[in-house]
Amino acid sequence: MTDLAGKTALITGAGRGIGEATAEALSARGARVVLAARSAEAVAAVAARLGNALAVPTDVADPAAVARVFAAARARFGRIDILVNNAATVAPIGRIADADPAAWAASLQANVAGQFFCVQQALADMAQGGGIIVNVSSGAASRPQEGWSAYCAGKAGLAMLTASIHLEYAALGVQAYGFRPGVVDTEMQVLIRASGINPVSRLERASLAPASAPAQAIAFLCGGGAADLAGQEIDIRAPAFRARAGLPA
Repeated sequence: MTDLAGKTALITGAGRGIGEATAEALSARGARVVLAARSAEAVAAVAARLGNALAVPTDVADPAAVARVFAAARARFGRIDILVNNAATVAPIGRIADADPAAWAASLQANVAGQFFCVQQALADMAQGGGIIVNVSSGAASRPQEGWSAYCAGKAGLAMLTASIHLEYAALGVQAYGFRPGVVDTEMQVLIRASGINPVSRLERASLAPASAPAQAIAFLCGGGAADLAGQEIDIRAPAFRARAGLPA
């Protein structure tokens, strides 16, 4: 399938996990991919494997770094058609009274402000001809978990950012989605299991979904065939959505 041929997708957190799998899925559908992550080595390895890809080490919490990756993407490929806001951190894990204030604030900088920086840059192109933004959300956006106050607050803020994009830019052809991937076998889950602080940390690894499943769902959203769902929080576990995205029941 090459329905994304000629499109350029910028993916954050693309060095591993859901971001890496999403880059693979979008590339397989013909998109040119820009890989942004803090690890230069990780994104370089993914780019080398995919071919028509650009790797740019990026910390999304730094607005200057975000501006640089978008500038590099435009210089290489032209306009940005798709943004997948996947970069996130679950740290700090711990009860509120025990949390380090600086670490708590840094979490929101990475999980909300960083996503905003990317959206703002992408809109410079998308407000002139449309585009697709997928903000990788979480059930934590609406359901608190012990020890995750920063992560839950960040994902709740991201959900409202998605709704705000839809309110302000849907009429200009921008489709924004909040996508909840479920519990996926990623490096983040390793940290969560090590904490032992809430029920999610006690899930068996065998019960976790592979990163390829949410990547397939994100690729479906990026294909433009789900405009009726724009502005919403979409849960990968919803049977109707799974059927539309071609995922098994």
